[in-house]
Amino acid sequence: MDDRIRALAVKIWDYHHLDHQLGPADAILVLCSHDTAVAARGAELFLQGWAPLLIFAGGLGAITRRLWDEPEADQFARIAIAMGVPQDRILVENASTNTGENILFTKQLLAVKGLDPQTFIVVQKPYMERRSFATFRKVWPEKPVCVTSPRVSLDDYLRDYSHGALAPDDVIGIMVGDLQRIRLYPAKGFQIHQDIPDDVWRAYEELVDAGYDKYLI
Repeated sequence: MDDRIRALAVKIWDYHHLDHQLGPADAILVLCSHDTAVAARGAELFLQGWAPLLIFAGGLGAITRRLWDEPEADQFARIAIAMGVPQDRILVENASTNTGENILFTKQLLAVKGLDPQTFIVVQKPYMERRSFATFRKVWPEKPVCVTSPRVSLDDYLRDYSHGALAPDDVIGIMVGDLQRIRLYPAKGFQIHQDIPDDVWRAYEELVDAGYDKYLI
């Protein structure tokens, strides 16, 4: 990408980050996707002692159903076990297909299990922190939550986590689509409202004009 596109992408990338301070919680909820680095981040937090329960939520979504045959959460759980997380400290929700369902189906699973964690750490991709927070607060407003993601820059993310089926341009397009959803989804009842600064929205419009519109609604 040229310098102009990179600068616009960085502006949106930075907006999507919340920079929450981690604190001890009752459960770590990993929202699964194509990005297995998120699984490693969730396992790392568990092993560091931030929470005694690790939950993976995700079936096959819009992107992963064309990449994989196995649910996201099952793959993520295996990564965590390989890193040393005890299997009996892991719960798997593997039917959800989007962020709202990740949270709603996890809520239902915990109820079936007779579990009622009071505080959560949500783990997500770096460019989906804000939308995950807005969705969690809509679906489960009574539960305190902080959101985190793999600690990585946009340049490193595009270099290390892009692959043949998901190119850097796709990642930028997904970021653009997520910003559109932050604006549109509150009216649909999917998320809480969040302000979008004018300069961030201008960056969105310029990227759409430049052709990064593949993942728009």
